[in-house]
Order: sequence, then structure tokens, then C-alpha cells
Amino acid sequence: MILITHVFMRNPLPKKHQWKQLAVYGLLNIALYLGLFIVAIQEVSAGLGTLAVGINPILIAILAARLNKETIPLFRLTALAMGFTGVAICAYPLVLGSHATLKGISILFISMLVYSIGTLYFQEKRWDGMHILTINGWQTFFGALFTIPFFLLTWKSSANHFDEHFWTGTLWLVFGVSIAAVQSWIFLLQKFGGNAVYWLFLSPVFGFIFSTIITGEPISFHTVLGSLMVVLGLWINTRFI
Repeated sequence: MILITHVFMRNPLPKKHQWKQLAVYGLLNIALYLGLFIVAIQEVSAGLGTLAVGINPILIAILAARLNKETIPLFRLTALAMGFTGVAICAYPLVLGSHATLKGISILFISMLVYSIGTLYFQEKRWDGMHILTINGWQTFFGALFTIPFFLLTWKSSANHFDEHFWTGTLWLVFGVSIAAVQSWIFLLQKFGGNAVYWLFLSPVFGFIFSTIITGEPISFHTVLGSLMVVLGLWINTRFI
């Protein structure tokens, strides 16, 4: 991405103050959020992971209110309570069935909180028309730099198998997630501002569909009830804006 934006597209390098912004955004959006999410998803079902992502719009709205020293409306607190309750209902049978652990769920919510803080940080900073490929390229670069110490501390040679599963998964994370998905997300933030976060409502829908088809994760009564509560909480959050 850095090569394309600066060599082929001839976009200028970031300005002095923007290097710090890119580094902080990379720390939040790549190193901490994705790092914690990857750790959590080893102990949490994929469907539950995407359901947690769907709560981010509510977290972002509440964090924004606190940042601006505004009173948090009752409907937002109600929406947040319903969202967390819905996730708890979904998680209950998964924990009993060893599809999730309390440790994994805790790490998952910390990663969602970091993601929300990163989104607000991006919206609060001036980017002076910087191309989204430049932003994504450098924030990914800095995020990778910040993960190197953890990589060195946790490296286990015997745990790495460079087979087709490794390469297909890695290529998907590179092109599907880091480039296509993050690029789309930055575009939405630039184009629609705070309203972009509501596109995250689609995450639980696609998440449970794909987790059932690809990994065979069960969809139970608790899953449906908990998901409905999350959706209702999200609806309440948007209904009174």
C-alpha cells in the first residue's frame, strides 16, 4: 500500500504532525484492537466475535458523549445495557459448550473498547485530505512495528505450520481484511463521519451466517434471543438520533 500510494500514485508523504497521528492510530486500530481480537477469537466463537463488533456503534456514541462532556441520554444507556445483555445470553450456552471462555469474552470486549477509541481518534484528528491508501498503509506499518515485541516474546517455532491453511488464511487477512475491509472503513469514516459506525450493524448478521456455514457453530434459542436483543438495542440507539 505504501509503495502504491507514494511511488505509483505519487501521493505526498505525511506531514510532520501526521506521523504521530498515524502511529497512534496504528497502535489502536492494528496492534491493540486486532492483536487482542486475535487472542480472544481463539477462545470465543466466530459468531460471538462478530456480535460484539455490532455493539461498537453504541460504545462509540457513549465515548463521544463523555469526550465532549455531554450528558449521556437514557436511550443510549438502555441500548448499551440491552446490547451487553444480548451478548451475555448468546455467550451463556457457548461457555457451557466450550465454544467460549470468560477470559476470551473479557479480552474481546477490551478489544471492542480499543476499536471504539481508535474510531473516535480518527474522527477527531485533521488529516488534511491525506489519501486513504496513505493512511491505511502507514497505520498498518506502524501497527506491525508495535506488535514485533509481542511477536518475539511469544514465538514458538513448533506452533507454526506453513501449509495451505496458513497461506490461505494469511492472504485473506492481508488482502481481504487489512487492505479491502480497512480501506472501506477509512473511506466510510471520511465520507460519512460518525454515521459510518452504523455500518457495523451488519457484522452480527453476516457473522452468524458465515460462522454456521464455515465452522459449523450452533445457532440455538439463546443465539436468536440474544441477537434480537442486540438488534433492538441498536435500533433504540439509532431511533432517537
